[in-house]
Amino acid sequence: MESVIKVEELSKSYDHVKAITNLDISICRGEVFGLLGANGAGKSTAIECIVGTKKQDSGTVFVLEMNPQKDRKNLFERVGVQFQEANYQDKIRVAELCEVTASLYKTSLDYANLLKQFGLSDKLKCPVSELSGGQKQRLSIVLALIPNPEVVFLDELTTGLDARARRDVWKSLSDLKVNGLTILLTSHFMDEVEALCDKIMILKKGENIFYGTVQEAVAASPYEKFEDAYLWYTDEGEKVNESI
Repeated sequence: MESVIKVEELSKSYDHVKAITNLDISICRGEVFGLLGANGAGKSTAIECIVGTKKQDSGTVFVLEMNPQKDRKNLFERVGVQFQEANYQDKIRVAELCEVTASLYKTSLDYANLLKQFGLSDKLKCPVSELSGGQKQRLSIVLALIPNPEVVFLDELTTGLDARARRDVWKSLSDLKVNGLTILLTSHFMDEVEALCDKIMILKKGENIFYGTVQEAVAASPYEKFEDAYLWYTDEGEKVNESI
């Protein structure tokens, strides 16, 4: 299968502190790939290096056969990015923000349909600042999808959403995946990872400690449930026990 994202020996440090070390990732078209790990494990740094908003110290990255550093303009016509935190112009309304976003691309999807798909069609005239945390999160996903991307990067996909809204987002993304969308996401919700991800990588202190499917992660652990296995890989379970 065609490799849409290819990462080899990717490393990045800050002031001699290693954020990520020698990561190798290969993601095929139409796959959902989960980058997992505790806070500070290096997930966001890895994504920033892959999309080209940060320059790696060493290693190579290709997205849609393009170098994110050298081909940024062409690449961003074909990818969507949703970061965990976003700051928008004061008092800008939802429709205005969608129009501005669409204007940045040569081609774009009908944002009204996307807003309806993600339960925000009644917020067109609402200032973004007045949206709830969950509504802002869904809007950030809509903005990432407006350019009709071939690849989308989603950082902390459904943080702030209730159980129903989370499942609605899963359904929408699963439908997009069927049509060939490639998704790289980070998440702290293991049920979400199980529902969406074809493959995962678990990071610990910037290093890859597991790469494969959810089923393989469980099989290689002493546990039967993925959430327990994940905590075992990252040692987060031990920290919880120590605090009790």
